[in-house]
Amino acid sequence: MTPGLFLLLSIAGGVGSVLRFVVDGVVRDRFGARLPWGTAIINVSGSFLLGLLTGLVTRGLPTEVVLVLGTGLLGGYTTFSTASVEAIRLLQQRRVAASLLYGLGVLVLSIAAALLGLALVHIA
Repeated sequence: MTPGLFLLLSIAGGVGSVLRFVVDGVVRDRFGARLPWGTAIINVSGSFLLGLLTGLVTRGLPTEVVLVLGTGLLGGYTTFSTASVEAIRLLQQRRVAASLLYGLGVLVLSIAAALLGLALVHIA
C-alpha cells in the first residue's frame, strides 16, 4: 500500500467515525435513548452503502476506491461492536425481549440492506 493510499484510508476512517458520532447524536436527540436507534440506523445504512459499493466492484470500481470508501469511510462509520454492547446493556437492564429484537433486528436488517444495495447495482 502506498503512503498516499494509507493516508486517504486513514482520513476516510476518521471522517466515517465523525459521521457516526453526528448521526448517532441527531437520532438520539430526535428519538431519545431508550433504545439505541442511532447505532441501528448507522449499521443498516452503512450495510446498504457497502452493498452498493460491492456491486460497483463488479462494474470495475478501482480497488483503491473500495479501500478508501469501504474499509476507511464505511469501516469508520459502521459499528457492529457497539450494537453488540448495546444488546448486552439491554440484557443487563433485564430487557430480554428488547435485547433479542434489537440484536437480531440489526443483524437481519443490515444483511437485507446490503443485499438491496447489491441488487440495485445489478438491476441498474
